[in-house]
Amino acid sequence: MNLPPLTGPVPHSVGCGRPARRLPPLACDSHMHIFDPRFAPSPHWRRTPPDAPVAAYRQLQRRLGTSRAVVVTPSTYGVDNACTLDALDQLGDGARGVAVVAHDVADAELNRLAARRVCGLRVNFVSPQAWGETTQEMLTTLVRKIAHLGWHIQVFAHPHQIVVLAPVLQALSVPLVIDHLGLINPAEGPSAAAYGVLRRLLDGGNTWVKLSGAYMRSTVPAPRYADTLPLGRALVRAAPERLVWGSDWPHTTEAPGTVDDAALVDLLQAWAVSDEVMDRILVDNPARLYGFERPHQ
Repeated sequence: MNLPPLTGPVPHSVGCGRPARRLPPLACDSHMHIFDPRFAPSPHWRRTPPDAPVAAYRQLQRRLGTSRAVVVTPSTYGVDNACTLDALDQLGDGARGVAVVAHDVADAELNRLAARRVCGLRVNFVSPQAWGETTQEMLTTLVRKIAHLGWHIQVFAHPHQIVVLAPVLQALSVPLVIDHLGLINPAEGPSAAAYGVLRRLLDGGNTWVKLSGAYMRSTVPAPRYADTLPLGRALVRAAPERLVWGSDWPHTTEAPGTVDDAALVDLLQAWAVSDEVMDRILVDNPARLYGFERPHQ
């Protein structure tokens, strides 16, 4: 099948080239955000959000060759998931959502989100949140609230926070997803204390890691981020069946005009080493984690 022609650069993404390898059918971008000016940011958010609507993201899908996506509510919108839900409506059954809610969220609201294809909650210990400081009590409270829904909990935390939270994370009763390579310093890689925690969590069988956000800690200039290779490959060796990949488009942590999404796909190929493992990370694993229809064998 021929990919549709590119008509120009994708907003918030450098370059016009495609990934070096054509992606398999049903490839999933398991971490991206939609920002739409129709939806007002939370009063707690001081930065101006980018203009990154669904129409622009569809251009990225055409460039990369992905067809499935996981829309993650950004901290920009606080606990208002309206923009994410609107994006899910536009993207259809090839999309799932990860929402952000307060610890006292009502069951009726969780059921409403579930009916709109939300399948997990994000708990952010890194960015400013509408409620102030995120605590481990909030995390465990939300886990109790979603256990009956079959959802997962997605945690964004600094490496030192992952180490401190290790006993709590190991005891969670729902699947755990760690954001953005655990923000582990590539210079430390598999020798980092937080990597040791991730490895134990992965060995426990209830944890997933997002291979995303390589640029957040890399000191190698874009687009290669080659210092992340030891860390990415170590995670692939540890648990290839519980890794997913995400673009993190529109890359709000980075200076505009610096991130090439095709290069991020090429970096995944370098982490995965083999096409078989890369396909597993892009297709089979997200189908299992997010409840997409499984590809026919």
